[in-house]
Amino acid sequence: MVHTYIKALHDLLFPPQCLCCEQRLDTSRPPLICPSCRDNLRFISSPLCITCGMPFPGGEDHLCGSCLRNHYLFDYARSALFYQSPVSNLLLALKFSNATSAVPTLKKIAEQSGMLAHFAVPDIIIPVPLHIGRLRERGFNQALVLARHCFPQWRTLTHASLLVRTKATSPQSSLSGQQRRQNLKGCFQLSRSGLLTGKKILLVDDVFTTGSTINECSRVLRREKPKRIEVFTVARSLQL
Repeated sequence: MVHTYIKALHDLLFPPQCLCCEQRLDTSRPPLICPSCRDNLRFISSPLCITCGMPFPGGEDHLCGSCLRNHYLFDYARSALFYQSPVSNLLLALKFSNATSAVPTLKKIAEQSGMLAHFAVPDIIIPVPLHIGRLRERGFNQALVLARHCFPQWRTLTHASLLVRTKATSPQSSLSGQQRRQNLKGCFQLSRSGLLTGKKILLVDDVFTTGSTINECSRVLRREKPKRIEVFTVARSLQL
């Protein structure tokens, strides 16, 4: 009861705002998105590729062309939302403006998508790592923050330093699909071996664009012969 009064007083003195357009909100409980911005959320749902989760415009769930050609080295991937405003704004603010206040909202809308319930209980959760230089610059790894918040029930299973990024690369956003794959070759490695054999791995990142980053991580993980590699990203871009 006391907590409720304190929260109400806080909202009165410091009115909550939409994280995207700054419109005033009635409550500070996440998601901090106004109705107008909420209408622009596009959740991903069937029909989609049964392996990589790429959404289709119609029909039933089936394998996409890339998965028919065994393009990906993971077993299963799902994303909660399309990478467009307002989700793209929140993720960009998190990565480049240290807007960690957006994380509870991102968690809430990921929960609302229903995709978080699609994952089997993993043995190990691995966030896609940042290079040490970028980590020092940013102060945190957004993939690790999202993994801990989106899967709090499995928090103790998260291994933040098992997969490391050994090479500083050019920003992926400025590169084509082929350039992305070339850019990432040899830039990930395991800090320890022998921990993943026969294990179910959940790999977590913020955005799935071409899948190059996730695939290169999976290539390294596959050397340890895990039982299964599943992937979760908050958003998925269709701009290939």
